[in-house]
Parts: sequence; C-alpha cells; structure tokens
Amino acid sequence: MLEVCVDSFEGAVAAVMGGAARIELCSSLSEGGLTPSVGLMRAAARLPVPTYAMIRPRSGLFHFSEAETQIMLADIAAAREAGLAGVVLGVQGPDGGLDVAMLGRMAAAAGDLGRTLHRVIDVVPDPLVALEQASDLGFERVLTSGAAPFAPDGVGLITEMVIRADGRIGVMPGCGLTAENVAGVLAATGAGEVHAACRVRVPGNPAFSDFDPPGGRYETSEDEVRAMVAAIG
Repeated sequence: MLEVCVDSFEGAVAAVMGGAARIELCSSLSEGGLTPSVGLMRAAARLPVPTYAMIRPRSGLFHFSEAETQIMLADIAAAREAGLAGVVLGVQGPDGGLDVAMLGRMAAAAGDLGRTLHRVIDVVPDPLVALEQASDLGFERVLTSGAAPFAPDGVGLITEMVIRADGRIGVMPGCGLTAENVAGVLAATGAGEVHAACRVRVPGNPAFSDFDPPGGRYETSEDEVRAMVAAIG
C-alpha cells in the first residue's frame, strides 16, 4: 500500500483521489515535514483514509528540549482531539540513539493512536537496535531510506530490517521513490508498504521569498499518486 505525505488539505484530497491508502499530514514538506496546524488536522480527519500527523516542532535533527517535548505532547493531544488515526514520532537521546524514555512518554500520550517512527531511524548509530526499540515501544512501523539518501540506495539495510522485524513491526521504505522504481524496491526488500510525496513543481509567479522553489511551488499530484499505486500493483 501507498502512504503519501502532504502539507495541504488540497494535497490530501489529491492523494486520496489518486488511490493513497494512508496520509502523513505535515506542514512544511520543504523542511522534511513539521507538525500541521490544528485546523489542518481537523479538516484531514474527515478524509476516508487513515491520517497520521507528523509531530515535529522544528526543522533539523531530533534532539529536543523539555520545552519542545511539552509542545509535542500538546500536539499529540491535538491530533487525538481532531480525530486523526495516528501520529509520526522520533526523538534522539544524547548518544544519538533513540531516546526511549521520551518516546515512552509520547507513546503514553498517544494512547490508542497508531504510531510510526519516522526517519530518525536513518540517523541513529545502529538502525537495527532502533528497530527493536521501536517494536518494544509498540510502534506499528518505521519509515526508512535504509540510512541512505534515498530508499533505492538503501535496499540492503531495508531488506535486513524487514527480515529482522519478522512481522512484529512494519518497515516502510520512503524517500526518492517514484512510479519507475517503487516496484523494484518492494521486490528487493520484501516490504509491504511504501511512503512517497508524489509532488510536482507548479509554475507560477516569481517566488515571494526563498521559501518557495524558484518560479513556483510544489503540490501533491493526483496523477503521480495514481501512477505510483498502479506501479505497486
């Protein structure tokens, strides 16, 4: 199945119309995805597929202060109150590995919400250790590029993670997947779900600031989603 990450309600609708089975709801995909607004969470809760909110209060890697942790706990509560299906989490400790204690606090706050461990697993010292920790914490799945810039380059580690997981936790390849390469990644790794943005550059007026790509912006493409779904088969 295909999960599509989006940062607008229009993008979420396009993903659903194209056949996405799950939505990862973010703001600022240009920053790798940050926590969406409460209004966007509430709107996305009306979609006919499960929607998981990214819980990430700022860009950069994943060492968070206690103040930032309190913000994330509040955002998890907002996702629950909005009626979303789950949340997407990831925190590093001082040694660079997963902060199991902090993730435990966040898991408790999430309650019965579904949970995905995001690509923090690609920057920890030992992704296989993190995989076991995520399983012990009750995460449903991990999102990973196999500790490589793009998932097609990380198929070796992704395959090892799938074997190690042995069905106890899902391993979802993501980053750099297209309709042209997704089937090969699935076949090589044995994964059962994938994650992609399915975005296209939209030409338009000159960018107002450096936050936009030159000459336009990106938006989720229903056609790209449909092509990805077809390639998955």
